Amino acid sequence: MTAEHATITIGVPEEQMLARLAPAPDGVDLVVWTPDDPPLDRPIDLLVLPYSTSAAMLRDLAGVQVGAVQSQSLGYDGVSEVLPPGIAYCNAVGVHEGPTAELAVGLILASERGLDVMARAQPAGGWDRQWSPGLLGRSVLIIGVGGVGGAVEKRLAPFDPTITRVARSARADESGPIHSMDSLPELLPLADIVVIAVPLTTETTGLVSADFLDQLKPGALLVNVSRGAIVDTEALTERVRSGAIRAALDVIEPEPLPADHPLWTLPGVIITPHVGGNVSSMTSRIDPIVRRQIDRLRNGLPPLDVVVTN
Repeated sequence: MTAEHATITIGVPEEQMLARLAPAPDGVDLVVWTPDDPPLDRPIDLLVLPYSTSAAMLRDLAGVQVGAVQSQSLGYDGVSEVLPPGIAYCNAVGVHEGPTAELAVGLILASERGLDVMARAQPAGGWDRQWSPGLLGRSVLIIGVGGVGGAVEKRLAPFDPTITRVARSARADESGPIHSMDSLPELLPLADIVVIAVPLTTETTGLVSADFLDQLKPGALLVNVSRGAIVDTEALTERVRSGAIRAALDVIEPEPLPADHPLWTLPGVIITPHVGGNVSSMTSRIDPIVRRQIDRLRNGLPPLDVVVTN
């Protein structure tokens, strides 16, 4: 679209979003449509995907006239392999970083204060007052300083741990130094808690390997709120089983984790079913993004937050 305020078509995944976005601005046609539906009789200028959908759904857009796709998720691993040519893919910046960090802090506090152990004892009326490490003064290593990593740091800071940050390359910002990935061999043995907050890429797939885990101090806590494939699940299971480390995981490979997998019942493990972004306030953040994209398209401007084009 090039002409200012020309008629554009916006596809949304369900009636609830359609109702929230109504009334549509002049020159905008809002329709409920997903890649599983029959093709429309006109091009779709912006298609909002369902939340928590697989990237494989994008294959169904082959042969469909779609200008841009707006995801409701932050991650976009696997998109470039399946996105048909000519479509811009936008991720949902600013929607899930805070809630995911909120869950990460919750997992850390639960693990560091033994809340998981006490929760398991509660149905039997267990009253076992054990000591726990706590978070005050602990050494936290955050791997990834993007939106989620930064949000984790912000929410952890009031608990007064010592926070060290790692990114792809070394640099500094207003909060202090950021170490490079090459520094991990020196930093891992010093950390009480390691938080994984990097996107899944070819470089980060399998980053948390057996060697990585063996560099952690005894009893260290590994927290993963990013993507499951970043961690070698078999290596993690072996080391948790031995009591060498603990784990708090919102994501895991594979998902869903089979019901008979030992990680479900091993001591020192908390697992949540990939719910970092599952908070009821999500619509208050995704709807403004969609409205902003609509406004840009109406005015002949490209969409924002384009992360993949083929």
